Amino acid sequence: MGLFLGLGIGGIVLLAVSLVFDGVLEGVFDGALDGLFDGWLSLPVIAGFVSMLGFTGAIVLGSTGLGPGAAAAAGAVAGAGAGWATYRFSRALLRHGGGSAPHQAELVGSAGRVVTAIPTGGFGEVLLSLGGQPVKYAATADAPLERGCEVWVTATPSTTSVTVRAIER
Repeated sequence: MGLFLGLGIGGIVLLAVSLVFDGVLEGVFDGALDGLFDGWLSLPVIAGFVSMLGFTGAIVLGSTGLGPGAAAAAGAVAGAGAGWATYRFSRALLRHGGGSAPHQAELVGSAGRVVTAIPTGGFGEVLLSLGGQPVKYAATADAPLERGCEVWVTATPSTTSVTVRAIER
């Protein structure tokens, strides 16, 4: 029973180590292990297999009259299932990581609010939403705009400034 519990706890520790030191092990061997820890031999997959083997083996050994061989076999089957599920989950996470950072051009046509008055021929500030986050930009306009005025972005002349016009209602 102690061996199975040790394997289960060791698997959990290995999982924690793989989460904390993600990619460090590959860097230690300086590219000699390229591709080895991808997919089925990744540390999270091995950790899932070992911990499930240990905990399932301990449960089977402690709750049934079966011996250590049957407990190890049941643990191996459960460990293979946990390893497979971990592999599939990690692949799904990698597949959905394709989102790109928002670009300045996406601001054109968005609405915002003036937070610092915009004088004629000068800069003020507007609060816009970029990627769902509020962001403050320097802003120019053809006519002076007061604080609190609702505006549309008409252009993005630089990465830190926008050109706006008032929304007329």
